[in-house]
Amino acid sequence: MVEYAEHPAYPVGLRLSGRRVVVIGGGQVAQRRLPALIAAGADVTLVSPSATPSVEAMAEAGEIRWERRRYEDGDLADAWYALIASSDPEANARASAEAERTRTWCVRSDDAEAATAWTPATGRSEGVTVAVLTGHDPRRSAAVRDAIVEGLRDGSIAAPHHRSRTPFVALVGGGPGDPDLITVRGRRLLAEADVVIADRLGPRDLLDELPPHVEVIDAAKIPYGRFMAQEAINNALIEHAKAGKSVVRLKGGDPFVFGRGMEEAQALAEAGIACTVVPGISSSISVPGAAGIPVTHRGVAHEFTVVSGHVAPEDPRSLVDWESLAKLRGTLVILMGVDKIGAIAKALVAHGKAPDTPLALVQEGTTATQRRVDATLATVAEKVKAEDVRPPAVIVIGPVVAEGPHKNTK
Repeated sequence: MVEYAEHPAYPVGLRLSGRRVVVIGGGQVAQRRLPALIAAGADVTLVSPSATPSVEAMAEAGEIRWERRRYEDGDLADAWYALIASSDPEANARASAEAERTRTWCVRSDDAEAATAWTPATGRSEGVTVAVLTGHDPRRSAAVRDAIVEGLRDGSIAAPHHRSRTPFVALVGGGPGDPDLITVRGRRLLAEADVVIADRLGPRDLLDELPPHVEVIDAAKIPYGRFMAQEAINNALIEHAKAGKSVVRLKGGDPFVFGRGMEEAQALAEAGIACTVVPGISSSISVPGAAGIPVTHRGVAHEFTVVSGHVAPEDPRSLVDWESLAKLRGTLVILMGVDKIGAIAKALVAHGKAPDTPLALVQEGTTATQRRVDATLATVAEKVKAEDVRPPAVIVIGPVVAEGPHKNTK
């Protein structure tokens, strides 16, 4: 037997697609390792008299072949790789000896020193596989693996693509404002970007973390000229993408919740530019939650409705059925409605909503300057003026406002 203790393992990536792999034992070790072997396209044969329910399900689904018996000499014939993980030490030793004779790379869960291969702590992030070996300290391997993968996912470890790329734009929902509330994928794409076109309501603190070479464009300051504002933004996305740049359109909340994300996606599609949409945490749910307001609550509200308040109820351009909304018993969440809330409250009351229905305005939710102002439909118009409530603010109407640690004050 070759002695391995004095020398480090030589790292290599096995390409097992279509190649025979034998797994001895169907317990917890096999349950953990089999999904990666299946994902690698290996032709897996499991030899074991029993298996965990999860492993059995893999066999029933046709992902592996299961021979329900104990190991027999010759089971590793023509195998490229073997995982020995049964509860029978004697069978493990015999299988390991066969692997040595047939020069089959072999991992042993019960005796790493007797193995000819070790399984690294492995993690994956967007096409990158991280595999870590630290000798006989698997916990340290896992900790290092986790730190690297987390860094790749949140962008703290930058790994930009350096090969030529096709034009590409990511429409990223930045969440309600707190930089910690952007998705992991959104943060990683930001770290890989060459150009970021940002909305005023996006998580601004994230822009300061970008490398110096990244061009940050304030969407509000794009020269519009003869173009409408949205058309100019669309053109800027297309021009930078066609120049071979990795472009991120950073938007507040979610791109498809009153964010005109579909208009941008359609413009990119017409220009033949690939686009991916990264959903964001919508302010319609997160901001009330940050202020201690649940949009639903058992025995209080079984529904919530989100509407845009940027057009007044009496405006002929309005697409909102305020009369129907007034009849709902659940929660009403209004975005972009601070300057129209007086008219909105008046319309809801006129259509039958009780004037004393509790209401809360949460300004700059999830940020350091968040504040909550409580009122009712009857008092909100005066309260907004008296408290100088300004956009951005999320408005919540309904009995749920009186729940939680904050109590409604009229």
